[in-house]
Amino acid sequence: MTDTIHVFDRALLRRRRDRAAAGLRAHDFLFAEAAERLADRLDDVTRKFAFALDLGCHDGTLSRVLAGRGGIETLVQCDLSPAMARAAATNGAPTLAADEEALPFAPESFDLIVSVLGLHWVNDLPGALIQIRRALKPDGLFLGALLGGATLTELRTALIEAELAEEGGASPRVAPFAELRDAGGLLQRAGFALPVADADRIAVSYPDALALMRELRAMGESNTLRARRRGFTRRATLARAAAIYGEKFAAADGRVRASFEIVTLTGWAPHPCQPQALAPGSATQRLADALGAEERPAGDKARPK
Repeated sequence: MTDTIHVFDRALLRRRRDRAAAGLRAHDFLFAEAAERLADRLDDVTRKFAFALDLGCHDGTLSRVLAGRGGIETLVQCDLSPAMARAAATNGAPTLAADEEALPFAPESFDLIVSVLGLHWVNDLPGALIQIRRALKPDGLFLGALLGGATLTELRTALIEAELAEEGGASPRVAPFAELRDAGGLLQRAGFALPVADADRIAVSYPDALALMRELRAMGESNTLRARRRGFTRRATLARAAAIYGEKFAAADGRVRASFEIVTLTGWAPHPCQPQALAPGSATQRLADALGAEERPAGDKARPK
């Protein structure tokens, strides 16, 4: 963990989540949507989970969405932000403040771990996934939703162009989110069995780009990159960004769109009862027979009819 590249300022993220906690319910649409999608996947799993963890619980969004669904008997909640954890504790579930980068749980503690839009702020995602896998009991399930690389591409474009025009250079404004093509490999690297990664895109409209920026702040999801430009953004830069955003991404009604890509990760802690790939050469039936085709040695060409 000492070689981790620190891309994000986790202390700043904690403070911003603390500030957002009291009013999050008015701006939690994205968390609620991601939680609903994960709950739907849990409904398809025909088993009970005696002890589950909501990792990065915000103010208890997943607990409200589940409301007895998913076969969960006891749900433990934790969040990086103490204020978020206090807000989530009002639903009666055991709750604590804890960091996804240093989980305080013993190995093989949980039957299920669910994470709703929190892991994209982790500096060492492979390391966090390893910790999650270790905290699962054998044959335990991990379900995670995090923001993917296609998130807020419109905002990134507008801000870069505005800074170049107004300030002569651009600074990092939108986080480098995980790419779908890498997600399955990260699960395998962390030791998960039966890894699956897929993605959905959600399009949201706003009156203008400034309304989108205000909502991101209210969600506790604004820029925490360590390489960000310090100080307040110039008014001229914000105005130019809003204008560029409107020119490039406005609909016929004048509202602008914002894209969010949600990458969903599914993996199981290894267990001998899980399906295993057969060893090479151990097949008992020929593929040619199943396809009704003629089998030829490698390199042979089909004869013309």
